[in-house]
Amino acid sequence: MSETQVEAEPGAAAQIAGDRVGALREFARDLGERGEELGLIGPLEPPRLWTRHLLNSAILAPLITAGSRVADIGTGGGMPGLVLAIVRPDAAFRLIEPMERRCNWLNEQVERLGLDNVEVLRGRAEEYHGAFEVDQVTARAVTALRKLVPLTAPLLRDGGEMLFLKGASVQNEIDAAEKVLRKHRVRDISVEELGAGRLAETTRVFRAKIGTHG
Repeated sequence: MSETQVEAEPGAAAQIAGDRVGALREFARDLGERGEELGLIGPLEPPRLWTRHLLNSAILAPLITAGSRVADIGTGGGMPGLVLAIVRPDAAFRLIEPMERRCNWLNEQVERLGLDNVEVLRGRAEEYHGAFEVDQVTARAVTALRKLVPLTAPLLRDGGEMLFLKGASVQNEIDAAEKVLRKHRVRDISVEELGAGRLAETTRVFRAKIGTHG
């Protein structure tokens, strides 16, 4: 795919990614050139690659705690987990993705970009219940909250935090998931809008903790 078809880097990219913008550019270039061919993004995505995908993911970076262990569910082509790992080298990321070709892509990018804070795990989230605990879990465009919470809550330590990128109907999802949220002891629920004044479209984040501590 020609680079001319890929969206030009917005001015906000350097502000959001800071001194990691170079690595993010490298990732954007490769994803723009090969992402459609590899089935990672659709044919309509290159012209909005930065605004719709990369910066929509990177804007979450300030909510990642320094030194945090983070699991990203259904990373796919790299959003948000790999983007966050690029921008936040001070946190450790486990990228959980069931499709082999996507895992191959993620591992290729990890090596190419020299990331030492990333581990790619092939499988579904539920396959890793009991295998480890993390401080924070992220997800983007995976499934509705009533299904997402049971997949992710068992990965979190007591007091761990959920950070899920969501659309405009997030409050409806919260309402529909009321019983599931209670069952998994999800507390301190909020919806935050990130990127006002920096992104063309703000990003909504479902933010909550589980358990009793932290």
